[in-house]
Amino acid sequence: MQPSRTSPRHPSPDTRQLRRVALSGLLGTAVEFYDFLVYGTVAALVFGDLFFPEADPAVGTIAAFGTFAAGYVARPLGGIVFGHFGDRVGRKSMMLLTMVLMGCGSFLIGLLPTYEAIGVWAPVLLIALRVVQGVAIGGEWGGATLMVVEHAERTQGDRRGLWSSFTQLGAPLGSVLSAGVVTLVSALPDDDFRAWGWRVPFLLSIVLLAVGLFVRLKVAESPLFAEARQEPARTPPVVEVLRRPKPVLLAACAGIGAFTAQSLLTGFMISYAVDEGYSRPQVLTAVTVASCVALAVLPAASALSDRVGRRPVVLAGAVASAALAFPVLALVDSGSPGLLILALALGHGVAQSTMYGPLGALLTELFGTAVRYTGASLGYQAATLVGAGFSPMIAGGLLASYGGGSTPVALLLCAGAAVTALTVWRMRETHTDTLDSPMSRATAPAPEGTPR
Repeated sequence: MQPSRTSPRHPSPDTRQLRRVALSGLLGTAVEFYDFLVYGTVAALVFGDLFFPEADPAVGTIAAFGTFAAGYVARPLGGIVFGHFGDRVGRKSMMLLTMVLMGCGSFLIGLLPTYEAIGVWAPVLLIALRVVQGVAIGGEWGGATLMVVEHAERTQGDRRGLWSSFTQLGAPLGSVLSAGVVTLVSALPDDDFRAWGWRVPFLLSIVLLAVGLFVRLKVAESPLFAEARQEPARTPPVVEVLRRPKPVLLAACAGIGAFTAQSLLTGFMISYAVDEGYSRPQVLTAVTVASCVALAVLPAASALSDRVGRRPVVLAGAVASAALAFPVLALVDSGSPGLLILALALGHGVAQSTMYGPLGALLTELFGTAVRYTGASLGYQAATLVGAGFSPMIAGGLLASYGGGSTPVALLLCAGAAVTALTVWRMRETHTDTLDSPMSRATAPAPEGTPR
């Protein structure tokens, strides 16, 4: 596979389109992760009191994170639904629809009455809107990532990992945006923040939605999908994927470590650190710094995976995450704001990002074009459900049961990293494969000389 010979001073139309698609993926996923992470941040701060006031504080926090998990439960459904139409109708149209659903769902959360105003309907409506968000983001990542990787295959095929990192960068960029906005509004007097300040980050979603749609309307459909679309439709993509379940199981297990670390060291950590005595601005500053570190580590890890392979980079991140779990939590427990920043920068910014960076390319390389949207989305969202959806509730429950102490959180980080490490250790390498094969790459025989 030869690198592009196009002069950087005079890029070809395909290269210009690739850059546009990459920008679309970055902005789109940043908007969607902003919406999703704003909920996790605000839930950790006030949702227990506003929507579950009759519960004791520990139960209220668990219930707030339960609605957080509801969004994750819906994500595999979104992966199946949008994956089906993305593999049949097109990647671009699904990208636009998922963004609209996500932005509107977030905006409506900002308008929700609280329990004090409408009683039990408040948490019911909150959970319903979380499900809408979950379904939307369940289809978002697959469409955005596939568009970038499939466009890159034509002009920058040997740099698919680096180009896919633009979509992956949407997660820390969305985290920076969400933490920054919540930091500003949380500086309000506590009564004002609880009365109306928490709504501002959600309402701002409508502005971000407009920007994201403007960019996405200008991108072209994936060339690989355009070619595959000419072939007659066979069975539904989800049936094809589940008929050969190995690739989707590998995809799901490979991502569990990254999502466990992401969830525990961002949204859950806000609640945990505040309970440990840190102020809200101190914790949100630490999350923001860690996300800024991730913005540098993600593309570096992804570019490295183009040279040495996806497996060794993801494996290195998983080992680092497990090795740092107890030291990171010890730094958090120290009570020092500076050490809190260091802890999240190491655990989330470096170790988690090293695992997460190459996943965009790795998961798309496991599936053929005809089922890639469905397969990659389903695997990715299953990983988020197991790794991120339930880990905050499990951690909160363990802390409540065992009277505090960070050991349960560190053990959960180690468990997630172990699943990822064992999975990628058993996978075949994919970074030198082409994306044109109609069958799943993971079920195809390994080419001669391919490392395992």
